[in-house]
Formats: sequence, C-alpha cells, structure tokens
Amino acid sequence: MMTRRQAMVRALFGMGAVGLRSLATGIPAAFLLNPRGALAAGTCVAPAKAQYFVLSTSGNGDPLNAGAPGTYADSRIVHSPDVDMAGTSFSLGGKTVTGAKPWSLLPQSVLDRTSFWHLMTNTPIHPKEPEVLRLMGAASGHEMLPSLLAKVTAPCLNTIQPQPLSVGGQGPSEALSYSGATMPIIPPIALKDTLTAPNGPLTNLQAVRDSTMNAIYALYKSSATPAQKAFIDDTVNTQREVRSLNQSLLNALSSITDNQVASQITATVALLQMNVAPVISLHIPFGGDNHSDANLANETAQTIAGVSAIGSLMAQLQTAGLQDKVTFMTLNVFGRTLMTNGGATAANGRTHNQNHQVSVTIGKPYKAGVIGGVAPVAGDYGATGINSSNGASSASGDIAAADSLGAYAKTLIAGVGGDPSVITTGKVVTGALT
Repeated sequence: MMTRRQAMVRALFGMGAVGLRSLATGIPAAFLLNPRGALAAGTCVAPAKAQYFVLSTSGNGDPLNAGAPGTYADSRIVHSPDVDMAGTSFSLGGKTVTGAKPWSLLPQSVLDRTSFWHLMTNTPIHPKEPEVLRLMGAASGHEMLPSLLAKVTAPCLNTIQPQPLSVGGQGPSEALSYSGATMPIIPPIALKDTLTAPNGPLTNLQAVRDSTMNAIYALYKSSATPAQKAFIDDTVNTQREVRSLNQSLLNALSSITDNQVASQITATVALLQMNVAPVISLHIPFGGDNHSDANLANETAQTIAGVSAIGSLMAQLQTAGLQDKVTFMTLNVFGRTLMTNGGATAANGRTHNQNHQVSVTIGKPYKAGVIGGVAPVAGDYGATGINSSNGASSASGDIAAADSLGAYAKTLIAGVGGDPSVITTGKVVTGALT
C-alpha cells in the first residue's frame, strides 16, 4: 500500500512523477507523457491572456460585503464603529470610492487592478458553498467556476496538472471538484512535510532532470521533428535554474509552521512557481459566521487581517515576478445582512444574506472599480441589477441581481479568453474588462 507521503506526491505530481519531471526540466507534462504527439493542434485559446487564479472561498458567509465600496452611500447600513474600519476615500479606476479603511491601505498599484463585485448568490445555507461555486446550476456540466477557469488556462500555462488545487479548504464543503471528481485538500503543513523531507521530491530535482533529459535527447536522435526539437530547446530549464529553483522552494516551504493564512499564501506562491496547477484555493477569513459579534469586533479584526493578507499575497507575487500572471479572486457562499440581525441591529452581529455577497478580483485582465451596488431588499439590503456596458448599479440594468453571479463568472472567463457561453445566466460585463 502507498504511504501517506507517496499518495501526496502522486496527488501533486501524478502517476510516474511526470509532474516532478516537468518541474525539473521545464518541459510541460503533456509533452513528457506523449512527446511524439504533443505538438499536434493545441487547445490553448488565448496565450497572451492566460492567468493563474488564486481563489479565496469560504462556506462561513463572511461579512466581506459589509466594508466594501458601494455600501457607504446609505446611512442606515451598519459598519464597524472601530476607527480602524472607518469609511475612507481612495481611488479605484480613476474614481474616488469609499470603503473600510483597510482597503485604502493597499498599495495604489494593487488598487489599480482591484474590483468589488456586488452579487447575489440566492442561498442563505452554509452547505450550499459547492453549489455557489457551481454557480447554482448555471455552469456547463455542473462544473465549478475554478475548474472552468482551469480548463481555459491550463493548456496555455502548461501546468503540471489541469485540475485546481486547494491548500486552505476548511472541510468538505470547501473542497473543489473537477469534471465530477472531488480534489484533495493539501494543507500547507502536509505540503511542507511531503516536499522538504530529506528524501523528498525537491531534494532530487537535479537527478530527475538529468535522467529525463537523457531520455528526451535519445528521442531527438531517433525521431523528433524539428518543431519538437525547437520546443524543447526553448522551454528546458538549465542546470543552474534547477539548482536555484530547488533551493528557493525548499527555503520557502521550510518556513511553514502551521496551516494559517500566511502559510497558505507561502504554499500558494510556491505551487505557482512550481507550475503545479492553474488555480489554487485558500481561505482568508473576513469575520466568519458572526451572528454574535459585540461591536463587530471579530469582523473588524478579521477584515484588517484579511486585507493585509491579500496585500502580502500581492507583494509575494511581485517578488516572484508573477504580478502580471496571477489574478486573485473571492467567492463565498453568501454575505451578511447590512442593517439587521434577526430583528436586532447589525451592530452586534449579522445574519445570513442570500441577496448580497461581495466578490473581489485583483488582476491584469480586469478593470479597477465597483461593479453593481446595493438597495433595500426584504427588510435589509441586496444586490442591484448591473449595466453590462459599464458595470454600474442599475435597477433596470440588463443584468438582473439574480443573474449577477453568472455575470461574474462569465466576465472572469472572458477575461482570459474563454467562452462565456458555458454559463447559462447573466452577461459579460464588458465594462469590467481591460
């Protein structure tokens, strides 16, 4: 029987460690699996638009929506009274908006790519998180949004595996699926223990590279086409690159001490550098299931920490030279009520809000700004309709609030060159694309 470590290596690198050979050489796994046929007609739709995605998702229904720009125009909406959460003006896409102070503290270079989407998930039920990721039945093949994005970008990025990978799932409801199969959750500590052990896969990259290249060069001599030879010459890692990659990854992963957000970010950036998967999922808390939250103290603390974590992720991506190749996005099961909490004021807690959830995107293909907005609904507040041409909030917009989740998904897919028709609801918000 396989050991736990062997099972983890297989989950990360596939049967026969083809992914490890891909990491060591820089040659796509698809080529290594089928070197004679790998350069047949490819499936990469838009190479110049391809992005990795880092998804933060939560089944808790966090109050991320409560501090977002677009919720400060109506004085009846309850915000945290903490001075560190005060409504603060900052610039998004050349326009001045007001949001909770932590958002204003992100570097302007990050804010210049940040958009806030006011959406309706149409569920107040925690276990419906997988259904929200499946866009409440609007996705082709009942696929999850991260998997739809992965299917568009993986062929362009030549990732080791086409499936998304979760390092932060907080249980089965936050696990990802791909083509009907549930993907394993690999927490940061497990990733560290698997990859940095004395006899772990990263300690042998040089030997793996040498043996793989010997086999490739043997193919060169016998039957490789000029196109295949040129492809190998253009993509293969040098020995110096492998040594540098090996040490930098070992150093980063060795610093992990727990499964908290900072460690999830470290693991995520390392996996992106290893080109393991096109989509990595983590869990950044923004207040959690805060029915009882005196003075919204927990919401305050986690919002401050959550925005700071996003800033840390963006800084680490820039250090790794990935700032133009990675889009950060969020999608949670639902948001929280903005005015009431089961009849009481929201000042000491918030309940589930099926009519309003805010998703954040930060990435090169998407314009900075605020998409949609809020209006009174069912005794509280919910998402409004959206004008697809400019993303403005509109009661008579051509995207109804009930279709805003589908519009979010379609726009993300269109931004990386995919076919938005795989989503049956909503429209592409063309005003949200660069």
